Amino acid sequence: MNITVKPMQTEDEIKGRGYVHWKAWHEAYPGLVDRGYLDRMTLEKCVDAAARRYTDNTLVAKDGGRVVGFAVYGACRDADLPEAGEVYAIYILAEYYGKGVGKLLMDSALKALGFQRVAVWVLKGNERAIRFYQKCGFRFDGHENTLNLGSPAVELRMILDRGDAYGGKKE
Repeated sequence: MNITVKPMQTEDEIKGRGYVHWKAWHEAYPGLVDRGYLDRMTLEKCVDAAARRYTDNTLVAKDGGRVVGFAVYGACRDADLPEAGEVYAIYILAEYYGKGVGKLLMDSALKALGFQRVAVWVLKGNERAIRFYQKCGFRFDGHENTLNLGSPAVELRMILDRGDAYGGKKE
């Protein structure tokens, strides 16, 4: 295993990101997201979305030439955190869980963001992701949101306050 993390640039990387998005949802979210919603989330839709959304702020993790994970980041979308960054998405293929791929992606996204505070939203009950974010230093801040993913699904906000780490912007 030789993992590299780089900005998404090529058509193959876009297709790889779409595949990872589709596969990761089907691996991680059964029982957390409505089955009908997952069934409607096709590989084609995910590849199309990968080509159209957040293409400038996407990192891919590659094992050789194969995309095995990705992270998407940018300015925080929450009005109450105007001087913060956000990791919008981070997904890894299940076969790469526990191998450091998520940490490489998170570290690279945090470095690219450069904010002192960074938010991430996680589905309630997604214990693997919650443990990962906690290991990265994120803590729940009490904010939650309800999404319609075929049925109501609650997401919880977690915040990382890095102080002066990564040369973050001061608030």
